[in-house]
Amino acid sequence: MNLSLYLLTVLIWGTTWIALKLQLGVVAIPVSIVYRFALAGLILFAVLLLTRRLQPMGRRGHLICLAQGLCLFCVNFMCFLTASQWIASGLIAVVFSTATLWNALNARLFFGQRIAANVLGGGALGLLGLGLLFWPELSDHTASRETLVGLALALFGTLCFSAGNLLSSLQQKAGLRPMTTNAWGMVYGATLLGLYCLVSGVPFSVEWNARYIGSLLYLVIPGSVIAFTAYLTLVGRLGPERAAYCTVLFPLVALNVSAFAEGYQWTPPALLGLLAVMAGNVLVFRKPRPIKAPGAALAMK
Repeated sequence: MNLSLYLLTVLIWGTTWIALKLQLGVVAIPVSIVYRFALAGLILFAVLLLTRRLQPMGRRGHLICLAQGLCLFCVNFMCFLTASQWIASGLIAVVFSTATLWNALNARLFFGQRIAANVLGGGALGLLGLGLLFWPELSDHTASRETLVGLALALFGTLCFSAGNLLSSLQQKAGLRPMTTNAWGMVYGATLLGLYCLVSGVPFSVEWNARYIGSLLYLVIPGSVIAFTAYLTLVGRLGPERAAYCTVLFPLVALNVSAFAEGYQWTPPALLGLLAVMAGNVLVFRKPRPIKAPGAALAMK
């Protein structure tokens, strides 16, 4: 079951970039994000109410959902999309892949969880692999002010994503399932971003054509309703640090789709990077060997 959720998340998030590209046009980016998560939240509420699986929440649960919505469905998306104006998507992917390491460090800092050496090693290997994969884009960048601002935004967006992971983990430890917390979080995030759009004067327009509506529906249903539920379920089951390795793998799916649809050419450094990412994946999910007690070792002699 965990493997199915993992593969589902990687495959969906590895293809959402196509839909995101199709969203660019008349509608302002923040407004498209509002539409995406408002619709996704309403769909989740409809499913939960029809199946009678909507869980009641107290004040604490709603406050955490509000913070989760701000981190996962509002601020991080604005950070990444704004950063993409100044730095290449490959550099953003490399920064975002550090979520595995940030999740491990934050889980240690806030939850007191031990940082597994294989998770840190696998995350670092995956980060190295992504660096090789996107080396042409990375080598083209100079240390301009815009590049530094873009990097800072991408890093802050990654930290927001990591914070959202930990908040979801906290909710699941309290017995709240991801579908319920995502429904509230998406509505809260869309509402906050919608208020920002109103205050800043961003117009709420819609492109009534197959390109925009089709890409929006893909981002709403597979990209948000299904993928975020699957991913945050993994956060509760595997822990934030292991689940976050999805952020390293889905750029690989994106590159393979790009090779098919846009003629992306695999190079020797990119293939080496692919091997490093896959090796990191094996290392992250390798079960640590149990440490035998001294007494047990003596008894076996």
